[in-house]
Amino acid sequence: MSKKTLLVLLLSLTIQQSFSQKNIDPTTEDIVLAKKIREKHSKSDVAILSSSENISFGLNAKEEKVTVTQNIKENLMNITHRADIQKFEFYDSETVIEDFYMKFRNDKKANFMVNDEFYKSDDLFYNDARVKYMTVDFPVQGYSYNYELNKKYKDVKYFTTIYFNDEYPVIKKEIKITVPNWLELEIKEFNFAGLDIKKVIQTDPKSNNTVYTYTLENVAPGSNEKLSPGPSYIYPHVLLIAKSYTKDNKKTTLFNSTADLYKWYKSLVNMMKENPAVLKDKVKELTEKAKTDEEKIKNIYYWVQDNIRYIAFEDGIAGFKPDESQNVFQKRYGDCKGMANLTKQMLKEAGFDARLTWIGTKRIAYDYTIPSLSVDNHMICTLFHNGKKYFLDGTEKYNSLGEYAERIQGKDVLIENGDDYIVEKVPTSEAVANTETFNAQLRIENESLTGKTTNTFTGESRASFLYSYNNIKNNNKEEALQNYLTDDDKNLTISAVSTSDLTNRDKKLSMEYDIKIDNKVSRFDNDIYIDLDFKKEFGHLLFKERKNDFEFPHKENYEALLKLEIPAGYKVSKLPESISIQKPDYNINITYEQIGNEILYKKKFEFKKGLVKATDFTEWNAFMEKLNKLYNEQVTLTKS
Repeated sequence: MSKKTLLVLLLSLTIQQSFSQKNIDPTTEDIVLAKKIREKHSKSDVAILSSSENISFGLNAKEEKVTVTQNIKENLMNITHRADIQKFEFYDSETVIEDFYMKFRNDKKANFMVNDEFYKSDDLFYNDARVKYMTVDFPVQGYSYNYELNKKYKDVKYFTTIYFNDEYPVIKKEIKITVPNWLELEIKEFNFAGLDIKKVIQTDPKSNNTVYTYTLENVAPGSNEKLSPGPSYIYPHVLLIAKSYTKDNKKTTLFNSTADLYKWYKSLVNMMKENPAVLKDKVKELTEKAKTDEEKIKNIYYWVQDNIRYIAFEDGIAGFKPDESQNVFQKRYGDCKGMANLTKQMLKEAGFDARLTWIGTKRIAYDYTIPSLSVDNHMICTLFHNGKKYFLDGTEKYNSLGEYAERIQGKDVLIENGDDYIVEKVPTSEAVANTETFNAQLRIENESLTGKTTNTFTGESRASFLYSYNNIKNNNKEEALQNYLTDDDKNLTISAVSTSDLTNRDKKLSMEYDIKIDNKVSRFDNDIYIDLDFKKEFGHLLFKERKNDFEFPHKENYEALLKLEIPAGYKVSKLPESISIQKPDYNINITYEQIGNEILYKKKFEFKKGLVKATDFTEWNAFMEKLNKLYNEQVTLTKS
């Protein structure tokens, strides 16, 4: 090749590359827009300038299933200096991803490597969920790509919700749902209040299809805040319920009512092949020495809690069908459905009336008036005994019989009843049922506080402690108990610890121990200054930037009483002021007083509903600042 030819070729490539870059690099207007969006969404690296989601339906007449096609197109822009994101989409045996790619702004395909693998989670032993994902780099601010997804659902029952928000801010969004005239589809709307969501319903004159179009602008990204209500309580979305379809003048019912949902669930239960003989010897062992029915029930229920390891198992239909009891028994692990079925079958073997029960945990906003697979995400066992129903959840370690975890309290349950069903609600409890107390009798020794303390736990506070403690390897339990009691505070020394039975879930749990707290006493001339509060409960709960309600793991009632002996020859010259706040959802009272030769420091935190609402954050934060100031104030004693 001559030098002239080579020069022409290089020049041509340079021009082509320059032309290519010119067509994909951000314009001045793009950069200005990116900076403007970044000012509003300072915690986001990428924004979706426009998003269109189109949902259409088909019919698989051979399998009598309605299918769904979901098409999503997005224009993504980098709003910071440089960004690298992962774009991903989940699918499983009931779905197929046909298109999943990025294009440059000039419509040329961006060849990012697409990975396709099983979804791994610590909570899942095996599942058929797969994920496709690609790592997308945005080299400069204002850079953009066009994303497209085509996904098909083999059965409409698995396509339940469309959320309007994204993990990134969305500037403009349109969702279009085209419903053919042969399909009866109900669309239920959630969390639209306060948002400018426009809805248009039109009928296509050619096909007679009904088209629902939702449009909205400036959608804030979803927040990943711990201990928040589930997304179905927070974010705008629609729930799709395919009730029936008609073909050749024949109407086929899908999920038109709760009865239809139950019928499908029951069909999965009927597929099970139980072999109760495998359980016979263990049930006999657990019940033969029991003197009462209650003791028999507890022995079985607690055995399942203690001996069956909970591991989620989602594999096609196994995500909804319980595993046979003999399989769970022999493997010694199972998901919530398998554990519920094992509990049921063992109780039946012992002569009790026990039934499978579907339930949606507190994370789900819906109830059984809605016939949808979105309504529930859990299974338990209901025991009918002496005119009372007991809801038994084998996955809740150390919950006693008749006590229910916060995550299922007040929730609808769907109880099997032959070809019929029963809908009930799980009872709720007050915060006082979960009382934790801390009492300390203290005195001053040189520069330290010393004394004896007592802790007690009931309800979920007890179950939570027992679960954490008993999950620790045996050789670390003593150290773990020390760390718990000292809260890893190097100023605290614990000794002479005695406890109640740390495996008993039926009785109040108690712990007594001697305590020494260093660096809490200072002496100057005739005065002694004491930092009496060494626990500072809940003081870390400041919600300066939080957006969503804060949910405690359960309702809480915490009471502390610290008594400090006033040394002979001294009198109290200063006590911190008392503070309190009374709200519908919580009460907090902190008081100091002198009675005789003792200072009594009382603290009571009652979270009646187990939450602090976002609408209360301003007042809550102001109180927390007062509380933390109080926590750092000192008691002053002066020589008489």
